[in-house]
Amino acid sequence: MHLEKFSDIYQRAAKRKGGSAQLEARLAVPFSAQDVALIPDDRWLSTFSLKVFQSGMSWKVVRDKWPNFEELFFGFKPELLLMLSDEHWETKARDPKIIRHFGKVMTIKTNAEMLMDARLTHGSFAKMVSQWPADNITGLWDHLKKHGARLGGNTGPYALRQMGVDTFILSSDVESYLRNYGIIDGGRDTKKSRSAANQAFCHWQQESGRSLSEISQVIAFSCGDNRV
Repeated sequence: MHLEKFSDIYQRAAKRKGGSAQLEARLAVPFSAQDVALIPDDRWLSTFSLKVFQSGMSWKVVRDKWPNFEELFFGFKPELLLMLSDEHWETKARDPKIIRHFGKVMTIKTNAEMLMDARLTHGSFAKMVSQWPADNITGLWDHLKKHGARLGGNTGPYALRQMGVDTFILSSDVESYLRNYGIIDGGRDTKKSRSAANQAFCHWQQESGRSLSEISQVIAFSCGDNRV
């Protein structure tokens, strides 16, 4: 495994994007752990649900419908949703105001349970995430996959990124880069590949002082099909 210097990756990305100033303007910066800890459960559940519905569907179509989801599902407040009977869930899943997909609708219930469990053990899901070891972000991905519903693959990481959590993402460009440099060689979502990717990102983070999110974006901008 050969780890390229992050400074070299950065310079290549800057060149492709028209200079360092233009590159920096494109980088989304994660929230601080203190800010993450303040995010209420309903916003986590809304974002998890949004990403579940966007998987395999037009992101725009889902976003256009999302105000109806917010209304139908009580603003995604877990404690209210978990009071619903099975019959209520079935009725909501058939409502024409939302995207009618019973399997995805039921992930809202499972993921609400995950949030409430975290509230019992950590005070809140947000506190659990904010205290998660920075050098084991893929462990948080595994937690979402194990305890949540349809949050495996890139769905969980994309949801975390949207919420401002500092995480890298194995997007197609990042995955391609890691494969080209022999950092991963098996399935993207295998424990071996994730561990190798995690180690590489931790190395670049120590080398550069950058967040995982910024490093991930710089790598994506340094290769693939996103040339200006």
